[in-house]
Amino acid sequence: MMLLSTQLFGDKSGTRLHIRWLSYVAKLEDMGHYSWGSAALSWLYRCMCRVANRNIVKLAGPLQLLQSWIFWRFPGFRADGFDVFHWPLGSRWGGYQPSLSDKGPRVANWRLRIDLLQPGDFLWMPYSLVKVVQVVHPEILEACHMTLWRAATVLIYFVVIEWHPVDQVLPQFGEVQGRPRAALNTDFLMSNDGRGGDRSFSLTLQSWHIHWANRSQHVLQFDIVLDPGPSHEYLD
Repeated sequence: MMLLSTQLFGDKSGTRLHIRWLSYVAKLEDMGHYSWGSAALSWLYRCMCRVANRNIVKLAGPLQLLQSWIFWRFPGFRADGFDVFHWPLGSRWGGYQPSLSDKGPRVANWRLRIDLLQPGDFLWMPYSLVKVVQVVHPEILEACHMTLWRAATVLIYFVVIEWHPVDQVLPQFGEVQGRPRAALNTDFLMSNDGRGGDRSFSLTLQSWHIHWANRSQHVLQFDIVLDPGPSHEYLD
């Protein structure tokens, strides 16, 4: 909730939420104990996988979070007039509305701009800027939260299980990217969509919940460097 202060788990219409969330918000004093951010990422990753299917025409999930990630890291893609830094960071471009130009030319133009990207057109660590740190909620910078960012673990949203492969994006944490280990294949989990009898998901997916509970044992250790990026081994 601290990421966007808006809806994170809405349906494709953006106006409805599943009733299964009711028990989690019934006690406001307990809401701070849940990992909302990891659940939101899991749901976003799953929605991005689904939209790749040819029969899917709408993208669900916390798309404001995806838009924010793009604009923070690709300065050349940012809209004008959103230069003020404030908290929460994810809502910086919350009021942005793209132009209503023809879909075909607009898509072709963005594909071309992506193809022409150079290494310097991407910011690995945009949140380390002084202006950003000044407005970040101090609780986020506590060691317990910063450690979680570097945990190679699972992200859980009810029956949705997604892997968090931070070892493949080390420059985003200030480290040189070496050869990553083989990615964990979780394609067999894609059939779980939360429909039907998913009430016992904590039992049927217990091994994944145990992995999340032990996430502190899967935190990557590395040294932060001034110029993070891919190593020669990685490029080869």
